[in-house]
Amino acid sequence: VDGIPDEFLRMNGTYAMSAEQRVEWEREVRSLYDDGMVRIVITPTWAKLIDFETTLPTPVQELAERRSARQEAV
Repeated sequence: VDGIPDEFLRMNGTYAMSAEQRVEWEREVRSLYDDGMVRIVITPTWAKLIDFETTLPTPVQELAERRSARQEAV
């Protein structure tokens, strides 16, 4: 894209900056990427919610099961 995508500027606007810091930060970003940026759009075909209260990621669950088996063997 030409310039800096608005999404990039909005995404990075969540950091605590004063108005003056924000202006300086945006000026620096624009000077670094004066040729523009590449914008990649990904459209997911599925999504999975891992809330860590009721569901562990499979690799973490497997590690926990192996740990339990080791502890029971001792």
